[in-house]
Amino acid sequence: MSASILLIEDDRDISTAVQAALRAAGYDVRAAPNGQEGKKLLAERLPDLVVTDMMMPRMGGFPILEHLKEMERPPRVIMITANEGGRHKAYAEMLGVADYLRKPFAMEALVDSVRRVLAAPNPATETDG
Repeated sequence: MSASILLIEDDRDISTAVQAALRAAGYDVRAAPNGQEGKKLLAERLPDLVVTDMMMPRMGGFPILEHLKEMERPPRVIMITANEGGRHKAYAEMLGVADYLRKPFAMEALVDSVRRVLAAPNPATETDG
């Protein structure tokens, strides 16, 4: 069974390209155009991985990260952004982002990141003993 990925991205062209690249790599991908729609999809079915943009209308990536952090067993997250700010990256990492890619990025880099993140142990789902 392939890993499930929720993509939250407001730019239609980027969303289409990312979905195509991830599906070609064998992943089950669902997409939302903003954080509000992304939260609805999260409530319906928890994915193995969330790939989210940082800056979007109608709820951006940080409220999504904050929402995921409150979950008992949150999925891993890769944040994609055109934002150059180091403080944003530091805050994203504090909220548990597994990887942080700056736009523009090569689709191969994203697919490699997805493979790497999904292959690594998820600290949020590991149990003691």
